[in-house]
Amino acid sequence: MNNDNLTLIQIILKAGLILTMSVLSLWCLIRIVKWAKGMPKAAYLVMAIFPLLSLFPIPPPVFKNVAKAKQEQRKRKEVPGDPPE
Repeated sequence: MNNDNLTLIQIILKAGLILTMSVLSLWCLIRIVKWAKGMPKAAYLVMAIFPLLSLFPIPPPVFKNVAKAKQEQRKRKEVPGDPPE
């Protein structure tokens, strides 16, 4: 099998996955809106709170890894054989 065909298949699969996820998320959003319209006013309040969740960013775990790497780097510099600075 040619390597070009493999990459073409991968591209088609990725595009299909993205399209499927987009259609599925759009369908879910439409269902939520229909559900909220049939519920009492409290449902509108709950639906209004959802966008507020995006105001609080979730820090990626990369920052933790960078902090750990810095601490390990400091420990390596302070090897017992080195004279203190």
